[in-house]
Amino acid sequence: FFYFHSALLARFATGSTVFVFGEVRKGPRGTAMFHPEVLDEAPSQREGASQYTPTYPSSEGLTQLQLRKVISQCLERLAAPGARHSRALTEWIPASLLPEPVREWSLIDALQRLHHPPLDVPLQSLLEGRDPATQRLAFEELLAHRLGIRASRAESVQQAAPAMRRSALSEQLLAQLGFTLTGAQARVLTELETDLAQELPMYRLLQGDVGSGKTAVAALCAAVAVAAGWQVAVMAPTELLAEQHYANFQRWFAPLDIEVGWLGGKASAKERRLRYAHIGAGAYAIVCGTHALFQSDVRFHKLGLCIIDEQHRFGVAQRMALLEKAPEGLHPHQLTMTATPIPRTLAMTAYADLDLSVIDELPPGRTPVETVVLAESKRDDLIARIAGVLDSGQQCYWVCTLITESETLQASTAEDTYASLCAALPQHNVGLVHGKLSALEKAQAMSGFADGDTQLLVATTVIEVGVDVPNASLMVIENAERLGLSQLHQLRGRVGRGAAQSRCVLLYQPPLGNTSRARLDTIRQNTDGFVIAERDLELRGPGELLGTRQTGDLHYRIADLIRDRGLLDAVQDVADQWQDKPAEDALIQRWLGARSAEFSRV
Repeated sequence: FFYFHSALLARFATGSTVFVFGEVRKGPRGTAMFHPEVLDEAPSQREGASQYTPTYPSSEGLTQLQLRKVISQCLERLAAPGARHSRALTEWIPASLLPEPVREWSLIDALQRLHHPPLDVPLQSLLEGRDPATQRLAFEELLAHRLGIRASRAESVQQAAPAMRRSALSEQLLAQLGFTLTGAQARVLTELETDLAQELPMYRLLQGDVGSGKTAVAALCAAVAVAAGWQVAVMAPTELLAEQHYANFQRWFAPLDIEVGWLGGKASAKERRLRYAHIGAGAYAIVCGTHALFQSDVRFHKLGLCIIDEQHRFGVAQRMALLEKAPEGLHPHQLTMTATPIPRTLAMTAYADLDLSVIDELPPGRTPVETVVLAESKRDDLIARIAGVLDSGQQCYWVCTLITESETLQASTAEDTYASLCAALPQHNVGLVHGKLSALEKAQAMSGFADGDTQLLVATTVIEVGVDVPNASLMVIENAERLGLSQLHQLRGRVGRGAAQSRCVLLYQPPLGNTSRARLDTIRQNTDGFVIAERDLELRGPGELLGTRQTGDLHYRIADLIRDRGLLDAVQDVADQWQDKPAEDALIQRWLGARSAEFSRV
């Protein structure tokens, strides 16, 4: 390395030992260290040296030496007894509430240890955030987030909501469904009906594995609202799923003389105007649709309940726009549903503002799905096996990750796969469905498969949710290594809905990376959606898993949800026991500041 200042040359006499600190990189003349920090002596030789030297994120014009000096001065002033700034480190949390081992660490001691770690501290534990000083700060930050969510909830539930109670219509709908609710469905329905009977808005997240019967429970909630004279909005993220909700609600409610409306994005202007008029006049007691439901032109007559399916696919502003369509001065009840099991870690943090109901029981008669992982080289053998399945009278899905050719992804397309399977299986009826088809074309393709006319359906991941064909006993997922665990689990849930033994074949393109191999091994070995969700969280991280969830939820300075999930039970216990509003507000302000306003009820 070199410096431009000639005064430094005297320090670099031949034979002397020089201690430098910096980033080593390859340069035009070999290994180089650009702009290193020159130390007066080795850290271990400095007078009283007993700690590691901290390295901070910096920018041009701000050196490590300057940062260390300023931060050391701050720590000294904060630690000084009676210092003017010591209030910034007030121990707001009573020591008696802190769990072991973080109870042993004061805030200032934890900061001192992290900024000036003694040489006897296990370095790996420090770097990985498992050191008790890091855990002390992480606990306080997680608690501040938890309290921030609770404060937001306390504010939002002050709004008025219409009280609705179960009536004879619910019993009529139960008879119309044609099946008996499982114990889990009945338990969850009781929880929801209890919420609806209150004059405070319900904010409940209904989660359940694929095929657990969430839609039926949602319909019974809708019956409570309709019987009380209120309209219900049922919103789904895709036209295909919204259409299937419309078909189900129409089938269940039409015999009860309750009109169900439909509002999608592809209707003509004339059709939209007519449907807007019906919604505004209250002719539609229940309206199913996509994002078209929250457009500014849509005005409800008396909106009292919003049912939002796969809510994580909607942005905050979109969900707010729908909730704001209730009569002035009232807030509609909100039921959000997801077939993607939420890891307990996220349920206790990002979704802590919602009451949780879980349908943890599948309807009787469901058979476990056997999952097999196959390399692409076995494709011809697989097609031969499919022919046997179709000959036996069973049906099959073949799922592709793309619709048409892509230069960036070497994945087979739905259209090419459809053509090749038609050629390979000329004696069987093969269908095709994907997101670029018109609503009519998709409906025809899906009804052909549901009716049994189509034996093999080639599809993209549009069939991920909502499709129910009990006679389908085999699913092939092509390029399975490209999909996340939750999506693979969702897709697999389309089979195993009848009495026949069902199988899911994960077809992959070798070679597999470590993460892809871990995903496929996990889905092959597990059928419990919550176990799969926890593993998905570990592999993908909370940010990717949440997708469009509001931005303020997971921005932690110290805490890490994966690493620190062992603290979450203690965080919840302290939040439940602690009743000191001024201290709680001060803690929220310390960690969140202006960001505390980002916490939202939706």
